[in-house]
Amino acid sequence: MTHRRENNTALRFLTEEANWPLHLPESDLASNTGLRNGSQYCLTRDMVDFRSRMLNVPRTKNEEPINVPLNDAAVAALRVAHSRGEGRGRVFQSAKTGAPLENGRHWFDDAVAEGHIKNFRWHDLRHTFARRLRMKGAPLEDVADLLGHKSLWMTRRYAAFGSQQADTSPKDASTGGSQVVVQ
Repeated sequence: MTHRRENNTALRFLTEEANWPLHLPESDLASNTGLRNGSQYCLTRDMVDFRSRMLNVPRTKNEEPINVPLNDAAVAALRVAHSRGEGRGRVFQSAKTGAPLENGRHWFDDAVAEGHIKNFRWHDLRHTFARRLRMKGAPLEDVADLLGHKSLWMTRRYAAFGSQQADTSPKDASTGGSQVVVQ
């Protein structure tokens, strides 16, 4: 299978107004944790520690574990996802069959098309997370650690600002909601 190479010069991220109401837990978790699609949809309930507000992913794409702190929006998303399932196994399960979901294709591509959004992929939610952290004043090294990046070059690309200014207040990258910007 051949894959189309990503255009590394395009900046893709969600503004605070982005909103997909039927699948908010999935999109909110992605844009508030920076998890890759594969890591998010492979999450099992035992990887979620609500008490310490942490996701403990034992193996990522880079073959290394990652511990991701959870902000309020991510905790809320996980609580909704937990309330929908059988109480065991994967966090994200099919509402129709209860089977574990492998990815967000069952809704994401349609939501993007219905919103008349062009050139936006699931992975762009990861860029959204990085950019929001940087806009809130998080050091580049911290963003790299949260994303599991091995190089700051990659993190710089993810957290690019384009022509907009950064907010230097050190708060979390909490989402809210609706417009997609592709620069």
